Amino acid sequence: MTHQPLKKKIGQLFIIGFEGTALSKNNPVIADIVERNLGGVILFDRLLAKKRNTNNIISPGQVADLTSRLQELAGGNLLIAVDQEGGRVARLNEQHGFTTIPDAATLGRRGDPEQTGHYGEQVAEILHSVGINFNLAPIVDLDVFPENPIIGAYGRSFSNNPDAVFKHTVKWLDAHRKKGVLSCLKHFPGHGSSINDSHLGFVDISSTWNEVELQPYKDLLARGYKEAIMAGHLYNSRFDKSYPATLSHTTLDGILRKRLGHNGVIISDDMQMRAITDRYGLAESCCRAISAGVDLLIIGNNLSYEPEIMKETLDTILKAVDEGQLTQRRIEEAWSRVQQLKKLLKGTFKKRNIHE
Repeated sequence: MTHQPLKKKIGQLFIIGFEGTALSKNNPVIADIVERNLGGVILFDRLLAKKRNTNNIISPGQVADLTSRLQELAGGNLLIAVDQEGGRVARLNEQHGFTTIPDAATLGRRGDPEQTGHYGEQVAEILHSVGINFNLAPIVDLDVFPENPIIGAYGRSFSNNPDAVFKHTVKWLDAHRKKGVLSCLKHFPGHGSSINDSHLGFVDISSTWNEVELQPYKDLLARGYKEAIMAGHLYNSRFDKSYPATLSHTTLDGILRKRLGHNGVIISDDMQMRAITDRYGLAESCCRAISAGVDLLIIGNNLSYEPEIMKETLDTILKAVDEGQLTQRRIEEAWSRVQQLKKLLKGTFKKRNIHE
């Protein structure tokens, strides 16, 4: 088969991390954008794989220059993502000249969704000013297990009450949309009840998860939310006895799509997290995730750094299509959803990065 049109569409299904505060001429991400039609990038303040305390973020001016160059390469069509939740999860932080906001738990305890909206607008304005158009936030996990090592312990959840989570999240989302920044609800179907961290290994929520953890998703989708929902690397035998949510067609298509009615993008959590890599090969798991219903794959290239990771994974996906393990129809469906997500930006960041 001829791969070029399909290959270009597969390229749009990736968000890739890369090394550097600026783009040297031999940076692999340039080829990923120009030759492989990369859909997006993700920025980090550190490069954990090389034990570096700096990576893509040094100062507001530097980040703005970097995103401008990235968008020039992509013709203004690039998703530029970051985790900017507030509190301890803020890649743009005071160390690099940015204002950081309180974490979600603090805002939730204050009990004032309007204040959350104010902070959400402040975050979105910062992101917009430096050319970042996709915030991988907010968390809608319920704080049902405060000792949770990655949600509760970090103060990342607004509340254990789904109604409170909904009210705070609505204000955050509206503030981001006002500034033209995309958001992402996470971590479906709910990470707040886990007793382990999916960065470090397999996470089984079968005995701890409760149906109420779906309530924020139900309420936000009923309100008209249509951007992106992140699937967590969370195994729940009540949904799928074989695979965690990211790799589970039953969970993503059966529950998130058909039962809850999400028609927007399903995005993966970082596919290099050990909840995935300890049990599945990266390239194989990316194929399986797309087949299961994931539209946009994050490969952070941070927990582990591989310069040619996109090329290798893209080639594996093409081979899977050739061998009938992955359908072209599923690729087309995912590509279409990613394009619809990008249309929500309405050219805002193309104008900001190329002409201003």
